[in-house]
Amino acid sequence: MEDFQMLYWYWLVFGMILILLELTVPSFTIFWFGLGALVVGFLLMLAPGISLTMQILVWIVASSAFVLFWFKFFKPRMIDRTKAGISREAVLGETAMVTRVPEGDRRGEMRFAVPMLGSDSWPFICADDVAVGERVMVQDVSGNTMVVKKVTSSSDNSAAKQTTEEG
Repeated sequence: MEDFQMLYWYWLVFGMILILLELTVPSFTIFWFGLGALVVGFLLMLAPGISLTMQILVWIVASSAFVLFWFKFFKPRMIDRTKAGISREAVLGETAMVTRVPEGDRRGEMRFAVPMLGSDSWPFICADDVAVGERVMVQDVSGNTMVVKKVTSSSDNSAAKQTTEEG
């Protein structure tokens, strides 16, 4: 076993196998061990006389460093910080004016007096027939589309009464 010597390309092939194995095991940790093996392979290209013990030590340290770097620095920055779904309740019951009537498969468009969820104009779906300039009230949010109903004058009065009671 003393005559056994790891050549640089063994480490490169081992690294590529680990990286490709990540495609079947979606944990995103095997990838970093593959990169560690590639580091050892490139290091052996530069200094071919490194002992097997030192190669394994470099592989462990490099792999651990990559894993630590991923979980401490990169992954926290990849967290979805959008407000999608968080403020759904904030828009329910709000009224807006129809600016484009839905036709066929095309969604209608409505405009809030004050921007809601970062925009003052939103696509909408409505079961009732609406015309440009009419008021609609948000009933639900489906993806990036508002599900609305047509506001009648009696709905306006009850909505105004509700806001005055709350305020």
